[in-house]
This record gives sequence, structure tokens and C-alpha cells, in this order.
Amino acid sequence: GISYAKLANLPPIVGLYSSFVPPLIYSVLGSSRHLAVGPVSIASLVMGTMLSGSVSSTDDPILYLQLAFTATFFAGVFQASLGLLRLGFLIDFLSNATLVGFMAGAAVIVALQQLKGLLGIVHFTGKMQFVPVMTSVFDHKDEVSGFTKGKQLTKCSHVNIGLIHLQWSWQTIVMGFGFLLFLLTTRQISIKKPKLFWVSAAAPLTSVILSTILVFGIKSKAHGISYIGHLPKGLNPPSLNMLYFNGQYLALTIKTGLITGILSLTEGIAVGRTFASLQNYQVDGNKEMMAIGLMNMAGSCTSCYVTTGSFSRSAVNYNAGAQTAVSNIVLAAAVLVTLLFLMPLFYYTPNVILAAIIITAVIGLIDYRAAYKLWKVDKLDFLACMCSFFGVLFISVPLGLAIAVGVSIFKILLHVTRPNTVVLGNIPRTQIYQSLNRYKEASRVPSFLILAIESPIYFANSTYLQERMLRWVREEEERINESHESTLKCIIIDMTGKLYELCGKIIYSQEFPICILANSEANFSAVSAIDTSGIDMLCELRKILEKRSLQLVLVNPVGSVMEKMHKSKILESFGMSSMYLTVGEAVGDIAASWKPQP
Repeated sequence: GISYAKLANLPPIVGLYSSFVPPLIYSVLGSSRHLAVGPVSIASLVMGTMLSGSVSSTDDPILYLQLAFTATFFAGVFQASLGLLRLGFLIDFLSNATLVGFMAGAAVIVALQQLKGLLGIVHFTGKMQFVPVMTSVFDHKDEVSGFTKGKQLTKCSHVNIGLIHLQWSWQTIVMGFGFLLFLLTTRQISIKKPKLFWVSAAAPLTSVILSTILVFGIKSKAHGISYIGHLPKGLNPPSLNMLYFNGQYLALTIKTGLITGILSLTEGIAVGRTFASLQNYQVDGNKEMMAIGLMNMAGSCTSCYVTTGSFSRSAVNYNAGAQTAVSNIVLAAAVLVTLLFLMPLFYYTPNVILAAIIITAVIGLIDYRAAYKLWKVDKLDFLACMCSFFGVLFISVPLGLAIAVGVSIFKILLHVTRPNTVVLGNIPRTQIYQSLNRYKEASRVPSFLILAIESPIYFANSTYLQERMLRWVREEEERINESHESTLKCIIIDMTGKLYELCGKIIYSQEFPICILANSEANFSAVSAIDTSGIDMLCELRKILEKRSLQLVLVNPVGSVMEKMHKSKILESFGMSSMYLTVGEAVGDIAASWKPQP
């Protein structure tokens, strides 16, 4: 908690306050048995970034604290409102691809920001972009680690690289990288041997204890190592009077609350569902939204900032055998004892150890395997991931996230407005019709063009679908003329997707092998819905094809589609001879009608 509070540019004690009240509230209102509540890195980073851009936490700490509590209140209001109005689907616009890139970019920025503590740099940029941070690391010509220039030079390491005069504290560097190596080693041990989860879980507290004892023992010699100092004892003081509901920064607090609320809600629900699936129980999404929202609203009135379910804490809960939300009460009790009796023990805790703990925590957010999988599976998802990553890294956290969400929405619109259509062929000796491109055994049926539409038909895609199907017809006629095959007479539109299985026979797709059993088929709706624009498109398409002496046949529209077609009177114009339940029936019946009668 202390480390994440510093990440948000808040006093360290606020991190402990935020680990006391919210867990108590969640234990009563939440539905997850394993979710452990407290401050998290992503929400802390975003809050620190957005507020620091307008208000300095060092020049005006009281105003900064007011804005942080107010942003937490608005985050809670937004989260609870989503649960109350059952609008949780809005957070689904933060796709997995977007979050992978966002968390990786944020992790890099957070890790780079911690170089201030690891290197013992006193004056450091408050910006959260890659270039300003790296510039701040290597551009300190006039800084001498807080000491008078030209005096007490033994307390600071002076390194000359070209024209750059670096002012880094060698004592801080040795201690910081030593404990960072220890924390990363324990993390790897727990990853390779899950039964030893307690090793990495206990490592941060162990590091704090050892580093505090070390600094206390050498405090007269280690002038280059800064430490936390005094932390007030006692329970959370009320902060209702500090909420900021008017003035020039109100819009900033609302925007910060909205973004941190979405991110923390997404993380909390995802973590809760992850552990619920491991124990085969359900987490009520709307109840979770209200629980997280109400605990943040209450937290903002008791000196807490944004909290949510933490994956690392929840993993410790799960591995320790926690079965109910009472584990949050145990957590709150431990924090209570710390607040009342143990605060003086943190006086000599070095800031560098907090930086090392934060770096260790955020390294786990960089999931390069997931990014590689996105590249292999879906290039648009990978593009959204990279937009989020580089946007956060080089522009800003909110804009990087907004760009990635924009790419994700563009992907949705692309799929809606440009749905897939495929040409089907018959698999020999069966009544199965599958894509000619995917199944090498599928063959065309003479005089028929069989098309499948793989999406609902709406106003947004009806014009495109009409143009695409007419282009299929033109291409088929050109192919027939070149190969001197039977004249095209009928176009069949399959409005229901099918998955078939063929006993004892493997049908090989060009993309993947699939083994299916004969006389067994599972239907799933492709054209699951249609609107008036879609109905008008079908009428127009039928008229165009009739002028070209081509018959249009529809196969197995689902119930809702059939109902709308009936109400619109389109069935009367099509006639029952143009509606079939399966492609096989349509081909057999129409082909039989072409044969001369004896």
C-alpha cells in the first residue's frame, strides 16, 4: 500500500489507510470469496499521472490530496452506477488486446519512474512519458543529490559521461539493485514452483524489514539514502470535508475518476472471475460493480484513494486456502494493528526499497507472450495492443488508452459493416455444404451459386452485402463462361451456419483439419437478426436477379428473421418455393424441377 501510494504521488500513509476501510466494506457487499482488496499499480499510476499534470503534489500537497479523494469519489459513483443500471457491458470495450498493451506500456513507464528512487536522484520529472523520464535520468548537471555543490562530495557519486554530469547516490544504487535482485529471484522461484508461492509473497515485507534495519544501523554513514520518515499513528481521519466539488479542477477530478474507475473495475472483476472459475462458482458482475463502487465512495470520505481487487493479494488468499470474504477482514485487522502500534517502525524504511518493490510488481504486467499470440491470431487486435502500448509510452496514459479503445471500436465497426460472405460447395456423398476455400473436398454444384452470410443484416451492412453478392454472381458467370460449364440459374443464400461431423471420415480444411460425424449437425445462427434495411435489400436483390433470369432462394432464416419477413409481406413476393430448411433440400428440389417432365 505504501509503495502504490507513492506511485500515485500521495503520502505513504494513505496507502495504508486504503488497505483498511475498503476491505471491510467489500467483505460485506462483495460476491467473490477470494478477491483481496487494496491499492493497485495501474489505478495508482493513472491517478498520479493525470493529477500531476495539473497540480504538483509537492508544491500544493493539500489541493493534490483533495483532488485525489474527489477523483476516488467520482470513480465510486461511476462504478456503482454501472452496477445499479446494469451497464457493465460498457467496460467490455476495454478488450484484452487493449489491456495487454496498456498494462505493458504503463509497466515500462512505472519502472522507469522508479529510477528516481533506485539511483537516488532528488529532482525528477513529474511527467510520465518515455522521453522526459529518460531525459530526467541523464540530465542533472546542476544537481548534487540535495547537498551543497562542491562540498561533502564523498556523500555522492559524480560520474562524468561526455558533457553530462550525473549525480547518483552510490549507496542507494547498491542497496536498490541488491534488493531488486532479491525480489526478482523470489518471484522466479514462485513462478517455477507454485507451491512456494509464499516465497514471493513474503519477499516485499522481508525486504522492508531488512532494509529498515540496515539503514537504522548505518544511518550516520549512509547520508545518500533517503527514507520515509515520520508516519502518523491512528485510524483513518475523515476526509469528507476535503472533497472538491467546485472550482477549476472539478472537470479534472471527474475525468480522472472515470478513467481510474473503469480500469480498476475491469481489473477487479477480471481477477474475481479468474479465481471463481478455479473453484467453480459464479461472481455476480453487477453486485461486484456496486460493491467496488460503494467501497470507493466510502473510502473517499475516510482518507482512501481508488482501490480494487488485486491479483497478487488474491493469489496469496487463494493459495493460503481462503474460502470466504472474511480474508479481507483479517487483512483489515492486520492493517489496523499496524496503524495503531507499528507506524514508528517504518521511520527508517528507505524509499529505494519501495521503488524496488514497485518495479518487481509491474514487471509481471508485461505479457509479451500474449502480444505474440495476438500477432499470430488477429492482426487488428495486435494493432490495438501496440497503439495502447506506444500511446501510453510516448503520449500519455489517457490518450494511449483512448487510441486503443478507438482501434477496438473501429474493429467492431469493420466487422459489422463488412461482414464475411463465402461460397459453399458440396462435400461428395453427403448433404453437407461448406466453404470452398476451407475444405478441399468441397465442390461446386452445377448451375447453382451457394452463398453464406456470416452476420446479421443491418442498415450498416445491407448495401455492402448487396454489392458483394452481385459481385459474386458476376465472378461466377465469368468463371462459367471461361470453363464452359452449365449456365448459372439459381443463387442460394444460406442464412444459418452449420457444424457437421462425418463418421469415420476426416474432411481436411486448408486452414485446419476437422473430423466430423455423419448425419449429425449442430446449427448456429449466422443471420441472427435483420432490420427493415436488410429486408429492403433482399427485395431489391431478388428484383435485380429476376431481371437476369436468376432465381433467389433463402435457406432456413431463424425465427426472429422469419417473423420480420412475414410482417413485412416479403414472404408473399418470394413465395414458399423460394424458402427451404436446408441447402441440400433446396438443391435437390430445384434441380428436380429443371428436369423435363416425362
